[in-house]
Amino acid sequence: MSQINLTADQILAFAVEALEDVKGDKITVLNVADHTDMMDYMVICTGTSKRHVHSLGQNVFEFLKQKGLQPLGTEGRDMGSDWVLVDLHDVVVHVMTEEARTFYDLEKLWDIKPEER
Repeated sequence: MSQINLTADQILAFAVEALEDVKGDKITVLNVADHTDMMDYMVICTGTSKRHVHSLGQNVFEFLKQKGLQPLGTEGRDMGSDWVLVDLHDVVVHVMTEEARTFYDLEKLWDIKPEER
């Protein structure tokens, strides 16, 4: 499949849709474009278990591939991980267990008010 051009907003919408499709919880979107050149958006989502975290990350990866976007990569996709990262070029998705999300507190780290969705 050839790579198609999607805007950051389109990638964001597809990523959120993929998380919602597999019942991701507490989906938060941070607009980080003014803070880094690495990405425009960061999406943070909570899974109910390590298995759910894995499924959420896998669904984001596969859904975006079906839309014609080849993800740059992933981290933590093994079944025992409590944090999966999916790099979608202008959007980076973090899927975490509740415990990992509380511990790392990415929202506070970036100190950015989440966009309402």
